Amino acid sequence: MRIVTWNVNSLRARLERVEAWLGEVQPDVLCIQETKLADDAFPALTFEALGYECAHYGQGQWNGVAILSKVGLDGIVANFADGIEPDPDARLITATCGGIRVSCCYVPNGRSLDDDHYQYKLDWLDRLADHLGRDTSPNDEVIVTGDFNIAPDDRDVYDPAKFEGATHVSQPERDRLAAIEAWGLSDLFRRQHPDASSVYSWWDYRAGDFHQGRGMRIDLVLGSASVAERCEWAAIDRNARKGKSPSDHAPVLVDLG
Repeated sequence: MRIVTWNVNSLRARLERVEAWLGEVQPDVLCIQETKLADDAFPALTFEALGYECAHYGQGQWNGVAILSKVGLDGIVANFADGIEPDPDARLITATCGGIRVSCCYVPNGRSLDDDHYQYKLDWLDRLADHLGRDTSPNDEVIVTGDFNIAPDDRDVYDPAKFEGATHVSQPERDRLAAIEAWGLSDLFRRQHPDASSVYSWWDYRAGDFHQGRGMRIDLVLGSASVAERCEWAAIDRNARKGKSPSDHAPVLVDLG
C-alpha cells in the first residue's frame, strides 16, 4: 500500500498537477492539506473518475483537508474526536483506509513565538494527542500524517541558526511532536533514512530557496509500530516541486508491505 501526504497550497490552483501526479504515481491513499475549498467546491467527481473515494473537510479560501483512497474509506471523523473542543478551522480529518486508521492534519503555522497563534498551535497539538487516544490505540494500525509545520530536529532545517527564536523549531513545538510520537508512533521517513540530512519537503517561494536548497522537512508520515514494521520505502518527491506553479511543498510517500 502506498500512502502519501501533500500540502497542495490550493487544490483549485493545483488540480491539473495533482491529477497528472496521481496518474503517474498511483498512490492507494493520498492525504491533502490546504485545499482552500468549501466542501461543495471539492472536485470529488474528478478523483472518483481516477478510482478514489473521497472525504473532504473544508471551509473555503483557507485550510481544508482531504483523504483520497482506493482501498476503502470508512469511519470518517471531521475535526477532533467527540469530547475534545472542536477546532474552528478545517485542519483534521480521520478515516479508515485498507485497515489503517489515517489522520490527515494541517497543524497551525504558529506565526511567531509571541503571537497568539503560537499558543493556538501548541494547544492544537495537545488536542491532536488527545484525539489519538480517544479515536484509536497504539496497538492498532495507525498513521498520522500531514503538514506539521514542525521540523523534528536540526537535521530537518537547512540552517538551524537562521531559525533560532522562530516557530517550526522551538522546543515546545518539538516537545509536543515528541509526545505524539511517544503515544506509539514513529517518523517513517526518518526510520528509513536515519542519517539523511538536507532532505526537505518545503521551500519558501521567495529568493529561489528551492534551487538554493534552503528548505525544511515539516511534512511527516507517523506510523504505529505495526505500520512501521510494514514500511519498506519512504521518499520525498522533489520533482513535484518543480515546473510551472508548483505548491511550496513536495509529496512525502511511504510504501507498506
